[in-house]
Amino acid sequence: MNGTTDRVAIVTGGSRGIGRAAAERLAADGLAVVIAYVGNQAEADAAVAGIQDAGGRALAVRADVADEAAVAALFDAAERHFGGVDVVVNAAGVMVLAPVADIDLVALDRMHRTNVRGTFVVGQQAARRVRGGGAIINVSTSVTRLSTPGYAAYAASKAAVEALSLVLARELRGRDVTVNAVAPGPTATALFLEGKSAELVEQIAAQNPMGRIGTPGDVAEVISALAGPARWINGQTLFVNGGQA
Repeated sequence: MNGTTDRVAIVTGGSRGIGRAAAERLAADGLAVVIAYVGNQAEADAAVAGIQDAGGRALAVRADVADEAAVAALFDAAERHFGGVDVVVNAAGVMVLAPVADIDLVALDRMHRTNVRGTFVVGQQAARRVRGGGAIINVSTSVTRLSTPGYAAYAASKAAVEALSLVLARELRGRDVTVNAVAPGPTATALFLEGKSAELVEQIAAQNPMGRIGTPGDVAEVISALAGPARWINGQTLFVNGGQA
């Protein structure tokens, strides 16, 4: 047991994509980081090794975010190894795309188990355990506002993430714990790029005023601010998309 009183972050989905970029950025900011993963231990171990090689502190813990016992054990591990929990970034997510008329309802249930139930399970432990001065940051999507055809089920699951985030901010009145959601636009992650041709990605990039799609680092920069200095932002959804309408 470390027993340190330094700040500690849990990042779900922290082995890849936005979650990994957030974990790396928070570690660079000086936080000890617990990376929660569910499937690929090799990726999680690589993320931990990268943080440690850069001089940071990190630990990988396997946890299905929709399993309340596993999530409780995840928070236990953070407290046991690093002394507590100050920041929770809930970046774990599943994306299933199909028109409403055609979507596989089994796939819909699987996605909602991670995106909706998982956010509630992680949020419940975070609400109980995050220390004063801390932050809870949930990852949503700009598709809740863009209303792109084919994204109805995914957008609906992330709209639930936003609703939970804003209500939880109010439920934690007096605790000095902020709760916000970040809503990335198209971002160069495996989750977004899967099944898209280079030409389609270029078309999407051309629609953005910045002339490109986002990077995980773009989103991690905002997460870093919400986790640390941006204490007067609370109960908000921040659209992190380069101005894409």
